[in-house]
Amino acid sequence: MGIKALNRKLYTEYGGRVTASLEDNCIVLRGSLDRWEDVVAAGLMCAKPHSKCHVVNDIVFTGAEETPMRMPELKDTALDGDRPDVLIIGGGISGCSIARELTRYKLNVLLLEKEADLALGASGRNDGEVHPGIDLSRGSLKHKYIRRANRMYDRVCSELDIPFKRTGQYACFGKKSWLVPVWLYAMWRRFYDGIEDTRIIMGDKLREKEPEINENIAFALSNPSSGSVSPYNLVIAYAENAVHNGARVSLNTAVTGMQVKNGRIVSVETNRGTVYPKLVINCAGVFSDEVARMAKDRFFSIHPRRGTNSILDKKTGKRFSAIASVVGASTPGKTHTKGGGILHTVHDNLLVGPDAVETYERENTATNPDSIERVFAKQKITMPELSERDIITYFTGVRAPTYEEDFIIEWGRKTKNIYHVAGIQSPGLTTAPAVAEDVALEAARWLEAEKNEAFDPIRHAPPHLAAMSDAERAELIAQNPDYGVIICRCEEVSRGEILDALNSPICVPTVDGIKKRLRPGMGRCQGGFCSPLVTKIIAEYLGVPLTEVRKSSASSPIVFGSRKGETADV
Repeated sequence: MGIKALNRKLYTEYGGRVTASLEDNCIVLRGSLDRWEDVVAAGLMCAKPHSKCHVVNDIVFTGAEETPMRMPELKDTALDGDRPDVLIIGGGISGCSIARELTRYKLNVLLLEKEADLALGASGRNDGEVHPGIDLSRGSLKHKYIRRANRMYDRVCSELDIPFKRTGQYACFGKKSWLVPVWLYAMWRRFYDGIEDTRIIMGDKLREKEPEINENIAFALSNPSSGSVSPYNLVIAYAENAVHNGARVSLNTAVTGMQVKNGRIVSVETNRGTVYPKLVINCAGVFSDEVARMAKDRFFSIHPRRGTNSILDKKTGKRFSAIASVVGASTPGKTHTKGGGILHTVHDNLLVGPDAVETYERENTATNPDSIERVFAKQKITMPELSERDIITYFTGVRAPTYEEDFIIEWGRKTKNIYHVAGIQSPGLTTAPAVAEDVALEAARWLEAEKNEAFDPIRHAPPHLAAMSDAERAELIAQNPDYGVIICRCEEVSRGEILDALNSPICVPTVDGIKKRLRPGMGRCQGGFCSPLVTKIIAEYLGVPLTEVRKSSASSPIVFGSRKGETADV
C-alpha cells in the first residue's frame, strides 16, 4: 500500500487526526488520539509483515499521562570511565544469553540492568514454554530461529544445570470436519517446514494420555518437542555462566543518555557514571525503542502488551502433564493473542494463561481480575475441571512487540556501533540460544575478536535438596548441617541452599532474589511461613538489622522498626 492510499485509509478511520509519511524507509505516524486502542490500531494498520520498513508511531496519546521509566535509587560513580568492548543494555533472556555467548571470544563484556535483579521484566514474567514453531509464518525472524533454537535446549539446559522438560504440546480441535485440512497443514509443516515431530492424535488416544482433556475434543495437532523451563532460572544461569567466563553484570544501572558523534556512540550515561563502549547491544525490552532514540537510530516502535498467568497448586500438576489449548476458542474482548493455554511447568505446577492486552504503561505489572477470569473461561473449554480455587498466585508481564509482530535483530541504520535485539516477545524465550549465537558472532567479527580458548560452558548449580534421594540428602547434611535445616517446607528449601545463593556469582540479597533462585515462598502458602526465616538469614549474612533487608529493591522494606523499645524482629 502506497503512502497516499495509507493516508486515505487513516483519514477514513480517524478523520484527519492522524497522518503518515515515509521517512528514511520508515512509516512515521503523527497526530493525536485519546484512546490507546486507536493509537495501536493506527500503527497496526500501517505495518506490513516481514517488512524492513517499520512503523515509528509518534501519535500523541492524550487519554492519560504516560508514566516515566522507573529509575534506580542508587547513584554513584562505580562505572565512570569504564571502557568495555561490548556494552549490553538489558538483563533479560536476550541480554544474558548474548553476554554468555560473547565470552566465547576475548572481549570485555559489561551488561547493565536497571532493576535490582535480572529477569524482572518480560523474561521472568512469561509461561516458560519452549515452542515447537508450528504456527509461525515463513519469512519472519521468529520462524528463522525457532527450529534451530528448540533443538538446542537439551544441550543448553544441561550445560547451565537447570531443569528442562519436553512435555509435548496439543493444539486441540472440536470439529472432526477440520481433520483433513489440519492434517494437510501438519504434513506441510513436517516435510516442507522442517518441524519433523508434527503429528495428528485423535481425541480418544489423547484422552488416554490426558484423561481430563475435554471429551468433546475430536483430535489434536501434537508436537512432542514442545517443553517447559523456568524462564528466570534460565536467565540467571546464563548470566552466572557469563560472569564465570569474565563478563560483568551491573544491576541497578539505568541508561540515561548517549553522546553520538559522526554516526557512532561515543559515550553512554548512566546513574553510575559514564561508560565508553566500542559497541552497544540494545536488549532493553519495552524500552528498546527509547534506547534506539538515544542512539539517534530509532526506526521502530514498541507497543507494550500485558499478559497474565495464574499458577495452580502442585496437586493439579498430577492431573495434566503437557501443554494444551483449544484452537478457535474465543472469549469476550479483543486481546491480540495466539491463545494461551494450560502448561505443566518444569516445577510440576499447572500454569494457566496468558491473555494479551494492549497497554500504554510499559512497567505496570499489576494483575487485573478480569484477565484471570477471561483466561480461565477460555481454558475451561480445554479442561472443564479447571478451577480458580486452585490458584496459589498469579503474575502479569509486559511484552515488547513491534507493529510488524516480528523481532528486530540488526545493526543500526544511522548509528554504526549499535546492534538492536528488539521486539522480542513470544517465542523469544525459545529462540534466545540461537539468536545469542548469531549476535555474538556478528559482534565478534565487527570487533575482530579472537576466540576465548578458556571459555567454559558448564555452570554447576548448587545442591538442590528437592531433587535428591534420601541417601544423597543424608550425605550432604553430614558434610554441612545447614542443609538439614528446612526453611521452606512447601518447596523443600534448606538454610544451606539459601547461603549458597547468597554466595553465588551474582548475589541478590533480597527476599525475592532468593525466591527466584530457590523457590522459597513459591509453594502453597506463598511465603507465609518461610519469608520471615529467609529475611532473618539474609540479615545475618549481611550483618545488618532486619530493617535493612528488602523484598526486591531499595524501595521495598519488609520490617519497618521495633515496638516498645525492642529490637526489630520477624
